[in-house]
Amino acid sequence: MIDFTTEFERSPFMLILRGLGAERSVEIAQRAWDGGVGLVEIPLQTDADAAALAALVRAGEERSRAVGAGTIVSTELVARAQDLGAAFTVAPGVDAEVVRASAAAGLPHLPGVATASDIQAAVALGCGWVKMFPAAQLGAGWVRAMRGPFPGVRIVATGGMSSATAREYFEAGVDAIAVGAAAGEAGEVAALGRIAAELRDASERG
Repeated sequence: MIDFTTEFERSPFMLILRGLGAERSVEIAQRAWDGGVGLVEIPLQTDADAAALAALVRAGEERSRAVGAGTIVSTELVARAQDLGAAFTVAPGVDAEVVRASAAAGLPHLPGVATASDIQAAVALGCGWVKMFPAAQLGAGWVRAMRGPFPGVRIVATGGMSSATAREYFEAGVDAIAVGAAAGEAGEVAALGRIAAELRDASERG
């Protein structure tokens, strides 16, 4: 079973490859893995997504890389994600049944949160990591506000994120960033790798 803390300490970025098909998803993921970005998620909404997830899981196994399934909004999708070989699940919101089904399947779960109530519900269900969504609309100030009552919760900013906005959110206190639509843009994966390297260097310098 993967551990989000370990994975995001290696690289504080995750790619979300939505609706790109198997070939394009594998191509971008391979580039990301070469550049030091570890986690990749395929939103599981269509049969084409299932085929892309299966292909990416096979590619990930060859590189010892974990691939997750996103947009998991039902226990049925948890089961499908498990059958396809996903190593973790991600959701846009907090659903107790989905959290429990993922745990029973041995799949770490990353629930989406947008309010203090969401975070409190996720923590009560045993989630130490949450997905701030939609991050671009919530804004970096949201992170600072939530750090007060929830200092121990680890936050992944998701939704409208890119290398251009990453530093602002890291400075606000997020622990990781998930990049979706921007992931396929020219130079984006390389830019994420450079930021990850800068953050590692800064951490090592103390």
